Amino acid sequence: MAKSTKDIGPVKEHLKSLGLTKYEALVYIALLRVESASATEIHEISGVPRASVYPVLDKLMRKGLVSVSHSTPKRFTATPPEEGVEHLLRQIERDAEAARAGLVAIFESRGDREEKKQEMIWTLSGSETIESRISDMFGNATSSVIIYGDRELFTPRIMEFIRDIPSAVDIDIATNGTFAPGELSGHVRVRNIEHLIESGLLQGDHMAGVFITDRERVLLRMNGADTTPSALYSESPAFLQLFLNYWNHIISNIFA
Repeated sequence: MAKSTKDIGPVKEHLKSLGLTKYEALVYIALLRVESASATEIHEISGVPRASVYPVLDKLMRKGLVSVSHSTPKRFTATPPEEGVEHLLRQIERDAEAARAGLVAIFESRGDREEKKQEMIWTLSGSETIESRISDMFGNATSSVIIYGDRELFTPRIMEFIRDIPSAVDIDIATNGTFAPGELSGHVRVRNIEHLIESGLLQGDHMAGVFITDRERVLLRMNGADTTPSALYSESPAFLQLFLNYWNHIISNIFA
């Protein structure tokens, strides 16, 4: 029995999206072309390896896409397309509902772990990793961004991230240097802390950089000569409060 030369590629792909394997799709399409066929004939029509035909037929019967006669040799018939596709859609719905229930159970079980998660502190290493986390923090900020640290902290990429923060978000920067006119948007408040360093109220050389967004997330970047940059990131309220207290210390002394 000759194979059909008709292009079945698109139909095969559609069937695969409905949950059939490549061989299952080929066998079902082959059976739709004839009234019935033996396993050998199905092999010839579909091109599916002879050894795979029977296992594939068993799976298609379980899916309601194929029926079998009790003759010798056995002959197989395809379920009409409307009925066959309906079987597949109902199975997808059952699988989707089972998946939804399972995922909801997993999602709801995280509640008892959420508090522990919030207390975790992550260590980050390397400029690219640190800047990627800062970009994420700034991109998700909705109310405020606080940055304080050495002027060298404000690399070209960090400056780019700052410029991309929406104007609705309050941005406060405290550093020991200045910025060129137009380098920052007008809604950014810059506080110079050079005199606090000179007076000994703040650390000077290699001062760590602190990034706080929405008073909920904090990243502490440590600077060190000739070493790979590292940082600590956390959403822990207790850890965050340490750096908010330090920020309040800066604010309270900045005009003293």
